[in-house]
Amino acid sequence: MRILVTGGAGFIGSNLVETLLKDERVHIVRVLDNLSTGTMKNLEDFFSDERFEWMEGDIRDFETCLKACGGMDAISHQAALGSVPRSIADPLTTNAVNITGTLNMFTAAKTTGIKRIVYAASSSTYGDHPALPKKEENIGKPLSPYAVTKYVNELYAGVYASLYDLELIGLRYFNIFGPRQNPQGPYAAVIPLFVKALLEQKAPVINGDGKHSRDFTYVANAVNANICALFTEKKEAINQVYNIACGEQTSLLTLFELLKTEAGLDITPDFGVTRKGDVLHSLADISKAKSLLGYTPSVSVREGLVRTFEWYKSSVEA
Repeated sequence: MRILVTGGAGFIGSNLVETLLKDERVHIVRVLDNLSTGTMKNLEDFFSDERFEWMEGDIRDFETCLKACGGMDAISHQAALGSVPRSIADPLTTNAVNITGTLNMFTAAKTTGIKRIVYAASSSTYGDHPALPKKEENIGKPLSPYAVTKYVNELYAGVYASLYDLELIGLRYFNIFGPRQNPQGPYAAVIPLFVKALLEQKAPVINGDGKHSRDFTYVANAVNANICALFTEKKEAINQVYNIACGEQTSLLTLFELLKTEAGLDITPDFGVTRKGDVLHSLADISKAKSLLGYTPSVSVREGLVRTFEWYKSSVEA
């Protein structure tokens, strides 16, 4: 199979590319990325592989999407502009990348004859729906522009599947973390920020009282879900949306305590204001992904945190 990975220079995308290049079923892995949030450093180990192809370009440009799709058999669409706070600060760019860019990719796939598209959806789609654990069929009102864009992706996927006979599979990621996640900048995710602070022996800032909870999910689990979705031959698994998580609830305070133990430090975090648009609690029901996709989270939150801390530590030392 020849697979296009959009956003392949990013955090999840580059981890996916690494796994695809180790898969004997994969003949070509082509990456399309505009390097707005991804980096060439994430790809540097792959250029020596003759099956790897690099293409710099922006999914907001339809002609670029058409060119990227040429000769491909399937798409893993990871390109997006993440972060709830960023979407609140700049909803226009978030909309352009996440909605227009995704529509461009879906349309380019249709035009070039690609049937299978696996796309990154988001747990933010659950919005204000209070029920826990989160089940795919129960969603509320979105709480941020980012959440709106990811829900619209799912709506377009449903329409394109029914109108154009495409095979679209959405993966609702729940707080993915791990190696290559950027700890820099105002919109960095919480775990790399915690790790960065601990490596610098500084107190991190926790937004709110620290009792917010998430279904933190190590990146290898998200990669596994993408592999399952790209290669599934089960008809009932296609044109579905799935929760991709561990099915475990961890508060920010507990998360920090685990990382603090790994660092061997006794540091007390600082507490800031609760961020606008944040969901208070999140926990996934992953039974649908298990039964239809064959997805199983192989790395626990605790083990994922150990691996992540060691990766950042070795990166700093290098």
